[in-house]
Amino acid sequence: MESLLLSTQALYPTKNDLSAVVRGQVIAILNQHLADAVDLQTQTRMAHWNVKGPSFVALHKLFDEVHGAVAEYVDLIAERAVQLGGIAEGTARIAAVRSNLVEYPCGIGAGSRHVEALSVALAACGTGMRRAIDEAAWLGDAGTADLFTEVARGIDKWLWFVEAHAQSETA
Repeated sequence: MESLLLSTQALYPTKNDLSAVVRGQVIAILNQHLADAVDLQTQTRMAHWNVKGPSFVALHKLFDEVHGAVAEYVDLIAERAVQLGGIAEGTARIAAVRSNLVEYPCGIGAGSRHVEALSVALAACGTGMRRAIDEAAWLGDAGTADLFTEVARGIDKWLWFVEAHAQSETA
């Protein structure tokens, strides 16, 4: 697979006042986290399709809601890359190569196991988004840093919702 860094010569012209070098670096960061978000999106769908057990209805609906929110994050990240003059590299094949998330376990059905697996994926994606906030800010792109802040905050909310299914009711 090609380098994750986009050549500044591959950028579309824009009147955005960020330099071409900064835009190219930010687009590379956006595309990396786009891969993670696309992977997270497919993992939430995997959980939604395959969950079983006494909490089926609640988890099936929750995982569908998480999927919908993550689909919005995917769109935000991809569109930001394009706004900066880049190309959103968001195919499933690219995500499979680039994603930093661990592979979602196949062959599980129990709600508790899906809660654990999806919690791991959400936490890892949230960690990556927080790292991206700092990277974008360091490059001087407050808009992208803000976008990653929005996404991280949303992922943290969904992690809370999912983890609540594994936490003790007597704590």
